[in-house]
Amino acid sequence: MSFMKRHATLERHSLLLTVGILVVVSIGGLVEIAPLFYLENTIEKVQGMRPYTPLELKGRNIYIREGCYTCHSQMVRPLRDEVERYGHYSLAAESMYDHPFQWGSKRTGPDLARVGNKYSDEWHLDHLIDPRSVVPDSIMPPYAFLAEKKLHFDGIEDDLKALRLAGVPYTDDMIANARADLVAQASPNMDYDAEDALVARYEAIAERKGTLKISDYDRNPAKITEMDALIAYLQMTGTLVDFSTYEADDLNNRR
Repeated sequence: MSFMKRHATLERHSLLLTVGILVVVSIGGLVEIAPLFYLENTIEKVQGMRPYTPLELKGRNIYIREGCYTCHSQMVRPLRDEVERYGHYSLAAESMYDHPFQWGSKRTGPDLARVGNKYSDEWHLDHLIDPRSVVPDSIMPPYAFLAEKKLHFDGIEDDLKALRLAGVPYTDDMIANARADLVAQASPNMDYDAEDALVARYEAIAERKGTLKISDYDRNPAKITEMDALIAYLQMTGTLVDFSTYEADDLNNRR
């Protein structure tokens, strides 16, 4: 009863109520914010995660430039229907090198967080040139011009340097060899030494083999196009983490 009387006092005096609100909010804020000053990282490290290769990064920039995120999200929520359709729910670590992240807020088309290696390069090429040739009911506009547009990557080193300032662990070696790595990933069988060096550089950070795909993505060996870069980016989304280990853990926990 005495508590109710004190509560009534707060309700009748706006100044006391305001002070009380500030005290409660301050305590709650300190509880949430204080740990951030001594925790090195709030994201659990996951084996397989690595920075984007120069070709994948250029493709991601094209993805953002063309506004793909306005129709396609890249975040599988931990809901049964989403997990059954798209695969394992998204982990925080999968977006740790994304600046900005591509979670999205609208799905006119399907979520793309797990689209990597789900379809062949040829399927992506046909889909981007003429979406209705592979998905008859698609309302997506065609992006055939990407196959004709040469990829310009003169400033790729600056892109990597800028992302390193934001916390992405690009090494001096990665930055110095950015152009060579980009060409190597889009030109299979042209220079095996360059390909091996590219794989070694990025899989060393991933601490897991098989996270990097080398291909002539647009089937045009004469030049490296924006189509090469975009397909390279799409083909790596959701492929870095070995989710079979997580599914096994989930199954054991249920038991």
